[in-house]
This record gives sequence, structure tokens and C-alpha cells, in this order.
Amino acid sequence: MPDDFASDLLADHHIVVTGGGTGLGRAMALRFADLGATVTINGRRPEPLAETVADIEEEGGTAEGIPCNVRDANEVQAFFDEAEERQGPVTRLVNNAAANFLAATEDISPNGFDAIIKTNLYGTFYCTQACGRRWLERDTEGVVLSIATTYAETGSAYVVPSAMSKAGIVAMTRSLAAEWGSEGIRLNAVAPGPFPTEGAWERLMPGDEFEQMMRERIPVRRFGEPEEIADLASFLLSDLSGYMNGEVVTFDGGEALAAGGQFNAFTRMPREEVKSILNHLRPDSSDDSE
Repeated sequence: MPDDFASDLLADHHIVVTGGGTGLGRAMALRFADLGATVTINGRRPEPLAETVADIEEEGGTAEGIPCNVRDANEVQAFFDEAEERQGPVTRLVNNAAANFLAATEDISPNGFDAIIKTNLYGTFYCTQACGRRWLERDTEGVVLSIATTYAETGSAYVVPSAMSKAGIVAMTRSLAAEWGSEGIRLNAVAPGPFPTEGAWERLMPGDEFEQMMRERIPVRRFGEPEEIADLASFLLSDLSGYMNGEVVTFDGGEALAAGGQFNAFTRMPREEVKSILNHLRPDSSDDSE
């Protein structure tokens, strides 16, 4: 990782990362700990949480992993109570837990729709509200960083529930930046382009040909690296970005400038062929990064 940041950039902060056991959440948790933060991660599966915590501790960092389903408001409240009991007041929140899968919209079941909306939108709101209440009651500052997506602005074919929920996250970020900014609470978001992560990538990439086509859409002709978004997140959570509030940082190598919704290329293929491809990608569980 780059050593451009001071090693104590995030010292004295207790940072919660939702969906922190795998993927981008794991990369961010590792980086925050490397920069001096105390980190608490959550997710629905305890095994990835334990592995990430062990890796942080092996490098001399401080971390806890607490299972939590962010779709459940009561579980979220209990999670923050436990996180603060174990490691002190939370000062920063990263809303990373997400769900997504490719599907023809007419074929999405109510349960499939709920799984995405409740994880992405409800979970992000529940966690943000839980932190905001604590910070307002304590009259302390705080920072929330949420992971959105570039197609929250443009929309995208075949990921309609994800686009809907991520657009809601952007609206929440901007609304609360205005509402809570005077109380010392800042909210920003990152809209990543394609970042290959274990598990989620396989559910969103039908094959090598589509992957190459997506890479060629990006002006810098490569995908993002998890460590790159971890460094951006570190900056946005630190006092270095103290005047940034209500912004959505597009982080996609220029992809959104070059073309619209990420999966719109499917619309150039016969619909039944696309649906056949998507059926092969259908996951056993729609959860991503938890």
C-alpha cells in the first residue's frame, strides 16, 4: 500500500465498517487499522469477520467482528451497543454492506427485490440513524461514508433494485449533509466503477468476453483495486476532508464519462439470450459484501 498518509491519520477514531469481512469492506477495514483506527466490522457470516479481525491483529491493529444483519433495525441497534461497549464510542461509519445480482426486471421475485432494497437502503439508513442519534445526543462530531455506485445517477439495465436503492443512499447522503452539517456531522459517498471482489464479481460478470468489453469501456483500460478505494475512504473519513460534505465522489477510471449504465450493453443482445445468461449467474443468496 502507498505510504503517503501519516501512520496515525485515523488514530483516536473508532470506525465501523458494515459488510467488513469480505471484498471492499475488508480492504477498507485493513487500511483503517493500518492508519491507527480502532475498527469494528459486521456482517451476517461470522467466519469472514473472524478472518479479517485476525489479519488486522496480526499486523498490530485493533479490531472486533460482530455478526449483524443490517436489514433488521433491532439488530443494528444491538450491534452498535455492543461495538461501543467493547471498543468505546463510534466516531466514523462506513456503509458498505450491499446486495446485488443481475436479473431481468420482470423476473425479480418480491423476496429478491426485498433482499437488495433492505440490505442497501434500509441497512444504510438504520446504521446512519443509529450513529447520528448517538453523535447528536453526545454533541460530538462524526463522519458517515456510504458506498453508492455510478449508475445511481444514470440508472442501469438489469440491476434495477440496486440502482433504486443506491439512488436512495445518494439522496440520504445529500439530505443529511444539509440537516446534520451544522451539528458537526458530515456525510459523503463514493460511487465506484467496477472493482473485482471475490464472490460478487462472479455474480456480475457473465464471462471473459463481457469482462473484457467492460474493461474497454473504461478510459484507463483497467478495473479498480480494492486498496485504491480504501485509500480514498481513509481520506474522506479523516480531517483532511473536513470541508467536504454532501459530495458523491465518482471513482471509476472515467467509465461514467465514456458510457452510461454499466450493464446497458446487454440491451444490444436478444432478450432471451440475456435471460439465459442471467439464469446461470443466479446466486444461492443475493447478499454481497456481508
